[in-house]
Amino acid sequence: MRYSHSRVDLYNRCPYHFRIRYIDRLIEMPNLDNPRNPLFLGSALHLGIETESVEQGIEYYQKQYPVLTNEIVEESMKLNYWIPETIEFLKERFGTNVKHEHKILTDGFIGFVDLIVYNDDGTQSIVDFKYSNAIDNYKESGQLSLYKYYLEKDGFNIRDLYYLFVPKVNTKKQDTESIQQYRNRMMNEVKLEELSLVNIEYQDKYIEEFFKSIGKIENHTSEWEKNPKKQCFTCNMSEPEYLNAILKGESLMVLPQNKRREKKIDKRPDFWIYADSYVGKSTFVDNVDNVLFINTDGNTDNTTAPIVEVADIPRKEGRRTVTDYGWETFTEVITQLATDENTFEAVAIDLVEDLYELCRSYVFDQQGWEHESDGDWGKGWSMVKKEFNDSIKRLKMLGYQIIYISKEKTNTVKLAGGQEVDHFSPNIGDGHANFLSGTVDMTLRAYIDTDDVHKLQLIKDKNSFGGTRIDFKTDVIDLDYDEFIDELVRAQDGLEVYEDEKVEVEPEEETIEEVKEEVEEEEPKDEPEEVEEEPKEEKPRRRRRRR
Repeated sequence: MRYSHSRVDLYNRCPYHFRIRYIDRLIEMPNLDNPRNPLFLGSALHLGIETESVEQGIEYYQKQYPVLTNEIVEESMKLNYWIPETIEFLKERFGTNVKHEHKILTDGFIGFVDLIVYNDDGTQSIVDFKYSNAIDNYKESGQLSLYKYYLEKDGFNIRDLYYLFVPKVNTKKQDTESIQQYRNRMMNEVKLEELSLVNIEYQDKYIEEFFKSIGKIENHTSEWEKNPKKQCFTCNMSEPEYLNAILKGESLMVLPQNKRREKKIDKRPDFWIYADSYVGKSTFVDNVDNVLFINTDGNTDNTTAPIVEVADIPRKEGRRTVTDYGWETFTEVITQLATDENTFEAVAIDLVEDLYELCRSYVFDQQGWEHESDGDWGKGWSMVKKEFNDSIKRLKMLGYQIIYISKEKTNTVKLAGGQEVDHFSPNIGDGHANFLSGTVDMTLRAYIDTDDVHKLQLIKDKNSFGGTRIDFKTDVIDLDYDEFIDELVRAQDGLEVYEDEKVEVEPEEETIEEVKEEVEEEEPKDEPEEVEEEPKEEKPRRRRRRR
């Protein structure tokens, strides 16, 4: 086994936890209920600094969670502030002759130095980033002394050891505050904080203690005690029962067998339907079994399925007018669909272009903008696009049948000979249309023909936006849901009817030689802000499998 500072430190704090991770090689389940997960936040901060990209850091952080919540947005806002602040601080203090993420790898040791600074006198300095307030605790850590010891064995001449502390600001929303008021106050508090660069003295005692601990690990014969010194971050700050669940096999997963899956008839495809007003697109979707409508325009008289209405609703608070944003309602619906047991099997967004506009107004409010162009260097368009696309992807990942409904727009194109041709498409920008169409199995146009019959176009023609992954045998049918299902079955003739399958999977083994040191996960015991997370009762979750 290769040892690192964090691995040996974990053994000293909790031999049981060390055995679970590095000897049994079991993968621990992260606590996704905690938006302040120190490993996720620390890794996101490091990535953003190393790549000099706020977007990459925040994207990494948000992708660790299945659903984007208000708390995750707020932690992202802090990262959005601290990443560029830290990058600028490092350049002003150390210049640009630096190396990020230097890997120390010997037969018995592994470590990752956040930053090596090449000084003008031929020496080097080490800087390690910490997203933490526990400055005094880290001053007692032997991590940087170990880095100096092993780097100098490899020919370096280390002059200075530094921790760069990025402060954590953890405030709570008051009952009297709106979300925007709270976020404004939170960011004002963040901007009052300052980065702290702390010089650490090298001490031989840490090297001696490190090798002494390795000897204890390699000669360990007693019971693997759990949290003997009450210093294990995982045992103290989260529910340790998940370790026992893994040992019992309750959460084990295995890779699927390497054999082709049998194709089956899909009678519940994801689709996008668009049409002019009064054609009957919502009424058509209303025939889908167990569908939940997310409605944006209030036109619900001709449908009977359950609905959640999303809209920006202004209201008075004293003399002020505040707005409850429909986009927040939508993201809360995603959270509920992900975490609460229910009997819905399909989710229809009616209208999807209105939902995009709700996303725009929400992002504008968060940033204090009036238009995307208010964001520098295209940042406005990028932030709106990312907010919208990420939430749609999260909804897709939940396993429900997804249906988009849109109104139709008509563009008249003049051909070379002077002839004018109408082109039909959903009432949303082309870039967003391409993204949405890529998330469904088919995009279909409904219309009323010259005989006043309501029709559904299954196969795209040259004058309309659309397409399908299904090889339909008929170009156009009546706008009738039963007939649509019949055509789906006919197009997939010869396949078995699709049924849900359960597949048990098991996590991969941890390859110790390739594991990056996870110092940020093991915060010092006196880190107060993590304590305020209360244990939450686990709710039963409906399990679905995507087709």
